[in-house]
Amino acid sequence: MSKKTDQEWRDNLDDTQYQVARCGGTEPAFTGKYWDHKEQGNYVCVCCAAPLFTSATKYDSGSGWPSFYDVIAPDKITINRDSSLGMVREEVICAACEAHLGHRFSDGPDPTGQRYCINSASLDFKND
Repeated sequence: MSKKTDQEWRDNLDDTQYQVARCGGTEPAFTGKYWDHKEQGNYVCVCCAAPLFTSATKYDSGSGWPSFYDVIAPDKITINRDSSLGMVREEVICAACEAHLGHRFSDGPDPTGQRYCINSASLDFKND
């Protein structure tokens, strides 16, 4: 995949998508279009359309963001240490284009015990 310039990202994403996916921002809880989304299909990266999560692993965590207990495949994401905001968290990044997706926490349900807390602004949805 060729690298896009910052201006190309700005031209291809709306303001919220750009702030979240390219600048590491976070949308307010309970405001994103996918936090309460229940259709069957795959959630893909808004920047590059890489498949990231499936509706089969989506669950209601009560957090106000789309939450998943697993990724489609481990090689689709990268986990980075995030020590911003006075805490240590695991940042979830798209492995294909380095878009900021959200964070991973170890308080999720079985079978993984993981909660991928992902911004709707970083996602697009493709029906099955």
